[in-house]
Amino acid sequence: MTDLSLPLPLPKQPGGLPDKRQVAASFSRAAASYDSVAELQRDVGSQLLSHLPGDFVPGRWLDLGCGTGHFSRVLGERFPAGHGVALDIAEGMLNHARPLGGATHFIAGDAERLPLQDSTCDLIFSSLAVQWCADFASVLSEAHRVLKPSGKFAFASLCVGTLFELRDSWRQVDGMVHVNRFREFGVYQQLCAASGLKVASLQTRPHVLHYPDVRSLTHELKALGAHNLNPGRPGGLTGRARILGLVEAYEQFRQAEGLPATYQVVYAVMEKPL
Repeated sequence: MTDLSLPLPLPKQPGGLPDKRQVAASFSRAAASYDSVAELQRDVGSQLLSHLPGDFVPGRWLDLGCGTGHFSRVLGERFPAGHGVALDIAEGMLNHARPLGGATHFIAGDAERLPLQDSTCDLIFSSLAVQWCADFASVLSEAHRVLKPSGKFAFASLCVGTLFELRDSWRQVDGMVHVNRFREFGVYQQLCAASGLKVASLQTRPHVLHYPDVRSLTHELKALGAHNLNPGRPGGLTGRARILGLVEAYEQFRQAEGLPATYQVVYAVMEKPL
């Protein structure tokens, strides 16, 4: 069983963050299996859409970190008269999404350096992607640059407390890094407040999934391409004794529905001032 987790080491430290090429390659490899296990991603993205005003109709929208294009297609159906751009850092995801349509253009690009002109988008929609961005201040700056006045940046991300059951169970087994680090919710609040964008809403909400056993959870994380890329992570396969230790430790969290995996989801809607 390989060692797995979800996004992202936050603090900007030399050598303390995953290489973007590794992130892109991991998600590219997972393109074919991603949608089959993306319950959390679909639920969170749907929740994020519900935070947009009902009368808001963007002329041009950007699906930032589009992945397999599920929400590009949802946005295309919701705003049929709009012009859609789907962007992802992983070429494999774009290759999967492009034939399925939804957006007008599919572009490989980095959220921290958007390959788009100033003031060209009415909506930037990003569901469970920006947690991979080490420099979130740059993501906000780029959103501010690319949005038109009164344009909206709606994003969902993850913060501290995500996968705490897996993290705490591994801590009982060894002292190595098995679960990626996440920003504190307070950091999101500080960066958003300093971004020049008006914060219409910013909140965090737990989303709990349940699994029959640990292997089901780790299999899903692998199928999502969400590998542990932290410095200090164990290399290669995890030994049988350590896996048995993990299974035993995780059992303390078992509920009637199964083994819980908690995701602390950040939901935000921001607006560029006139």
